[in-house]
Amino acid sequence: MKILLLTAATGGGHIRASAAVEQYIRDNTDYEVVTVDFLKAINRFLDKTVCDSYRFMAKRVPAMFGRLYKQTNQKNLFSDLVPKLSGMFSNLLYPTIARCEPDVILTTHPFVTEMVSDLKEDGSITVPLICILTDYGVHRAWIAPYVDAYVVASEDMVPELTSFGVEEKKIFPFGIPVHGVFFQREDRDMLLRDLRLDPALPTVLFMAGSFGVSNIMKLYRELEDTQASMQIIVITGRNQRLYEAFEREIAAGTRIPTRLIYFTDEVEKYMHASDLLVTKPGGLTVSEALACNLPMAVFDAIPGQEEDNANFLKVHDMGVRLQKDGNFAQEISSLLQEKEKLQEMRENCKHFDKSQSIPNLLALIRDLVEEKP
Repeated sequence: MKILLLTAATGGGHIRASAAVEQYIRDNTDYEVVTVDFLKAINRFLDKTVCDSYRFMAKRVPAMFGRLYKQTNQKNLFSDLVPKLSGMFSNLLYPTIARCEPDVILTTHPFVTEMVSDLKEDGSITVPLICILTDYGVHRAWIAPYVDAYVVASEDMVPELTSFGVEEKKIFPFGIPVHGVFFQREDRDMLLRDLRLDPALPTVLFMAGSFGVSNIMKLYRELEDTQASMQIIVITGRNQRLYEAFEREIAAGTRIPTRLIYFTDEVEKYMHASDLLVTKPGGLTVSEALACNLPMAVFDAIPGQEEDNANFLKVHDMGVRLQKDGNFAQEISSLLQEKEKLQEMRENCKHFDKSQSIPNLLALIRDLVEEKP
């Protein structure tokens, strides 16, 4: 069997979900799997335009991004723009799909889902199409008439999808795919000792690469001013300015033991070592933390899908949402001191078990391919 994964780099989540599926297939089956960034396959200029526009709106004008997200989620002329634009580009994507000759197509981005649906509608493509949603809320842009199955993050999304006209039999709440290392339990004390941190202290993990420098430094300094006992791991990603700002802060002397990490491909190690994660609520970050049974304090959510993710955590008591105008330090301190509350949140994360997401997805793929005329 040959599986084609279509994704794009508008935010890291689409790529990470595809990579998790691809790695599992390569490690556990003899299927052939090919991953394609559909925007790059169509046109490099289009890829740069779409990705740069997304990053600009999400980081620089989030309020505008939120309004656009809400407007396109309503049935109106504006919401019809995405399907029309996708239809224009679907024929440009077809040669890439035809060269691959897949038995099934998986998509992790709404634009390409619409494109493949258009190609199925005109008969250019006849293989099954499975759409993997990468957030905890539903947006109309993901819905296309010729999708054979939707794999979604949670059972909460089933009624949301049916309200958009999707048949319930096409909806599978398997969970967002994440790499298996996040489900593998680690020895927390050993991880902390390796990091030269104290296993007896509560550990807060900051995944701060996408935060603004001023925002995250303000939060860090507020925690410094409390009397709460804790230690902090800060991962700045490739945010060089933020890394250098923390270097200066730590060199000047801090009350809280802090371990500073630049880019790492071992995020799971730091999640397994921590008691609480402070982060922006991207769909894949949330899913990876839940796989590690790690409660979250989410901050600076982009209006739109990140708000949906933050609300999901709050409703299911697996995280708290920190407000910019709230007392951030007090909320974190209280959580660390209320050990029963934090443990209850960890148990809720544990009960939200999506460890079989990719095996279930593979079973669904086999069923759909066998059913195909």
